[in-house]
Amino acid sequence: MKLKFLGLLVLVVLQSCKSKKEVLYMQDINAYSDTEVSYINPTLQPNDILKITVGALVPETAIPYNKITPATIQANTLELMQLEGYLVSVGQTISFPLLGEISVANKTISQLEAHIKDLLETGDHLVNPSVNIRLLNAKVTILGEVKTPGTYSFTENNINLLQAFGLAGDLTINAARKDVVLIREIDAKRTVTHFDLTKSDWLESPYYLIKPNDVIIVNPNDRVIKGSGILDTGTMLTIASLALSVVILLTR
Repeated sequence: MKLKFLGLLVLVVLQSCKSKKEVLYMQDINAYSDTEVSYINPTLQPNDILKITVGALVPETAIPYNKITPATIQANTLELMQLEGYLVSVGQTISFPLLGEISVANKTISQLEAHIKDLLETGDHLVNPSVNIRLLNAKVTILGEVKTPGTYSFTENNINLLQAFGLAGDLTINAARKDVVLIREIDAKRTVTHFDLTKSDWLESPYYLIKPNDVIIVNPNDRVIKGSGILDTGTMLTIASLALSVVILLTR
C-alpha cells in the first residue's frame, strides 16, 4: 500500500514539472537556416503621428510647407516632436500647410513621400522638392508573462517578434510558450493569431515582423493557472481520481 501511495505522489510531482519541450524556443530552428526575410512597409493608420520635412534647392522657398513654431525649434525630445507632428485622422487624412487635406489611406510612408512630392511639383509649389517622413509613435504593447509588461516605442522601420520580447525583458519561466497571442488592427480590421514559440514556422508568417500598435499577450502556463486555484475540467477529474485512489488505498 505504501508503494502505491508513493507512486501516486511521484505522479503528482511529475505532472507539476516542466520539460525542455515546453521551455526552449524554436526547437526546429535548423530547418529555417538561410531562409529569406521579407521586410514590410506598413500602411499608415489612424492616430499615427508623422514628422514631415520638406526641402528645396532654395531652402527659403520650402519654409511655408514646414511646421515651424517656437516649440518645434526646441523639440529635442520625442514627446515634443509628437505634439508638433501631423496626426492621422480617423478618416485617414492629414492637414498639410497650403496643400490642405491629404489622404494617407492605403499608403506606406514612402508612398506618401512620393505623393506629397508630386503634389508640390504638379501644383507649381516647388521645383524638385524633397520630402522626408518619419513615424513618431510606433509602439507595441506586451502583456502577461514577461518580465516587464508594458507599451514600448521603437524608431526602427521593422522589429521582429523576438526583438519585441527583448524590449519586455523576455518571457518568464511561467509563460505558455505554445500559446502566445498577437492582436493586430489594420484598416479597421482586427486579426488574432496564436503562436507556438517552441516551433519555428512563425518565422515565415506575416507576423514575424511587428507592425505599429500590435498587442502581444503571453498567457501563463497550466502550472501557474492550477496554482492560482483556477481548475479546468480535466484537472478536477484528475484530482478526484487521485483522491478516490488514496481513499481506497487507505481503507484497505
